Amino acid sequence: FFMSFYYSLTQWNGVTSEVNWVGLYNFAYILTSDEGFRTSFWFTTRYTVAAVLGANLLGFALALALTLPLKSRNVLRTVFFLPNVIAGLLLGFIWQFIFVRGFAAIGQWTGLAFFNLPWLGTAGTAFWGMVIVSVWQMAGYLMVIYIAAIINVPKDLLEAAKIDGANRFHMLKSVIVPLVMPAFTVCLFLAISWSFKVFDLNLSLTKGGPFGSTESVALNIYDEAFQNNRYGLGTAKALVFFVIVAAVTSLQVYFTKRKEVES
Repeated sequence: FFMSFYYSLTQWNGVTSEVNWVGLYNFAYILTSDEGFRTSFWFTTRYTVAAVLGANLLGFALALALTLPLKSRNVLRTVFFLPNVIAGLLLGFIWQFIFVRGFAAIGQWTGLAFFNLPWLGTAGTAFWGMVIVSVWQMAGYLMVIYIAAIINVPKDLLEAAKIDGANRFHMLKSVIVPLVMPAFTVCLFLAISWSFKVFDLNLSLTKGGPFGSTESVALNIYDEAFQNNRYGLGTAKALVFFVIVAAVTSLQVYFTKRKEVES
């Protein structure tokens, strides 16, 4: 970590032994002149908001459904968890084939406009393609955490609420959600950190395209250091990114912990 801070204050190509000291120039350049970093950060922020909301809503909905007395719930839990086991790099290549070939074939067969969209061909559709794959991958893992929390909700509270005339919506809102707030804290933290740091899925699915419109911050840092051979600038970007992610996740944990106390 301290070596990273040192190299962020230098210009270095990562190959030669010559390291030029530039002080805070890299940080000033990132914050004032680096359009690529700002574009990738704006994309990462939008992607994180969409992926975190989608993954948590889907994960919680699956958890509610699979805590019901269904005969196939164990099989379904396994099925929904499986995408999380697949490596992000492989997942990106699989979904690239699905978007380009699979959806085109389904669209030709059914005539539905949804499947005929250029999913990886435009900035808008590529963004939502990334979100769809990420939600599909993360939801199963978050589902397991939510299931554990819902199972631990005291049954006597649910029975008392039912006797008092509460319907399913009121029980969900007034009993289940407040008691599983610790699970929301954990799941939001995991989803935010995963989404902000997305790299392998981004690299294999869109490679940051088209025209850099879906380039995440992690991919931008990778390209800066390993493609452009500007290790000093790449390390400075990594440190700036570290501070931002640490601040966002700390604030999220702080506010959701307060909600736990209030509940």
